[in-house]
Amino acid sequence: MPPKKAPAAEKKVLLGRPGNNLKIGIVGLPNVGKSSFFNVLSKTDLGKAANFPYATINPEEARIPVPDPRFEWLCDLYKPASRVPAFLTCIDIAGLTAGASTGAGLGNAFLSHVRAVDGIFQVVRAFDDAEVIHVEGDVDPCRDMEIISTELRLKDIEWVEKHLDSLKKTGRALGNTSLADKAKKEEIATVQKIYDVLTKDNKDVRKYDWNNKELDVVNGLQLLTAKPVTYLVNLSERDYIRKKNKWLPKIKAWIDEHNPGDPLIPFSVALEERLALMSDEERKEEETKIGTTSALGKITHHGYASLDLIRYFTCGPDEVRAWTIRKGTKAPQAAGVIHSDFENKFVCGEIMSYEDLREYGSETSVKAAGKLRQQGKPYEMVDGDIAYWKAGA
Repeated sequence: MPPKKAPAAEKKVLLGRPGNNLKIGIVGLPNVGKSSFFNVLSKTDLGKAANFPYATINPEEARIPVPDPRFEWLCDLYKPASRVPAFLTCIDIAGLTAGASTGAGLGNAFLSHVRAVDGIFQVVRAFDDAEVIHVEGDVDPCRDMEIISTELRLKDIEWVEKHLDSLKKTGRALGNTSLADKAKKEEIATVQKIYDVLTKDNKDVRKYDWNNKELDVVNGLQLLTAKPVTYLVNLSERDYIRKKNKWLPKIKAWIDEHNPGDPLIPFSVALEERLALMSDEERKEEETKIGTTSALGKITHHGYASLDLIRYFTCGPDEVRAWTIRKGTKAPQAAGVIHSDFENKFVCGEIMSYEDLREYGSETSVKAAGKLRQQGKPYEMVDGDIAYWKAGA
């Protein structure tokens, strides 16, 4: 008798809201450079940059193109009439202050804006400037990070506590016989565990290793501390160019202690604002002269990746386009991003990898080498796939 096949490992559910149209919010204390950063990132003047707290009240939204050398190469190959890169949706959220979780400042409105996004760019001020006031009186990035971390966690504790009370009230009448009652009891146990992680372990929800059943409950609560965070440290132009700042080692130590694994990217809003006013040629010259480059591309990449987003391409003489999907998306759902009919009437996908097209130089050569694959409904998309979908009438 042949040996039994080992059961396939259960696929891990992703933390966060399901979907492809995910958003990242720019969060931080007032006057740390959030709106100025949003303006240079989005090449707009939507964010109100001002030298006083709460200059931004209603969040502004922009779609930021994600730089990708693969996309540029495909455009050079196909020379399409239309080029549509992948985008990251970015939102400028007003400054959080100490006490926001209890409604201080404009706390409740701001925290609801944070709840509506899927990831966080946390802007941390590490530059001294007497002309730009600091809401806490002086520059101390570690204190600022502590304030935001505390406010988000306190709001989550309040949210989970209310949900737990409500579940326990309805849970008193639960029996042990029906599956629905057992499922409800499991949900109560998971919510209690979330509460303990926040209050006893003093951990952000995203830093705990949840199993798939628990993740379904965690995702349903849309907690603030479940969202991935990328720390963006705003330096003076001088410090960014010389790659030195007294706060950077302390900020890194704070992240390693409180939220290990979260990325830290130093950048300079002052430099980015200056580069934004230049033509492409002037900018390249200036970057060569000062010996450093803009950090905006790196920041956009990190934000996109932090949301577990990947992209596939459709290519032809009319259009080369990058389509954003979440990691683990199956072929029919990936096709459905273009049009729901492609998902509902899905037949198959003709797929080649970007690497194969790059190696062989043309679609004809990829086909001749047997590298163009027909994939059905179970196929899980890979970042950089080039797809042609076939759907029924």
